[in-house]
Amino acid sequence: MPLQLYEREEIFEACLSVFARHGYKDTSTGMLAEAAGISKALIFHHFKSKKMLYLSLLDHCFEKASEELRVGTIPDYRDFFEAIDAYSRKKIDYFRKHPDEIKLIYEVFYSTPEELKEDISKKYGYRLASKYEVWERLFDKVPLRSGVDRKHAFELIVITLEHFENKFVAEVTDLSAVDDDYIENMFKKMNEFCVMIRQGIAQDDA
Repeated sequence: MPLQLYEREEIFEACLSVFARHGYKDTSTGMLAEAAGISKALIFHHFKSKKMLYLSLLDHCFEKASEELRVGTIPDYRDFFEAIDAYSRKKIDYFRKHPDEIKLIYEVFYSTPEELKEDISKKYGYRLASKYEVWERLFDKVPLRSGVDRKHAFELIVITLEHFENKFVAEVTDLSAVDDDYIENMFKKMNEFCVMIRQGIAQDDA
């Protein structure tokens, strides 16, 4: 029995909500079947197992996010630090509209279920390895002071961005209801950190 596109989308949206709310480990096929309005037998028929459904759903989320966010357009920005602000805002806006997707993606990369570690490593390890490749190419255009190691400078920026990303995930439990003031304050602080990196923090000796 082929799975029609509209049926696939409906099943994915229903199951995504369950996985996002309960996490992979605490989600049962019964919960997924009930949410999707189909039998457990039909879920197994189409997806073979809870794991295969989860991985298919993850592919679905990546495809949607990639199409919307268009990481490949990052090098089109002329200024590296302006690109960080603009793209980060775009990403936040997207995941505010699709909060369940970010919960699933963050579970995969930051709290990978034991049962899935090998599959995630094989299937998505390249995403982790190449996560900042596009950004590094844009950073290569940034002129640096004499004596500054470019790779070390880029690593410092990555550490800063991941700090704010992790802080955001830890503090925000309902992305769809997050306060606009919180978002603006977060970006203001992130940009202040980027300015300190860009300009340095120690006063030159007179």
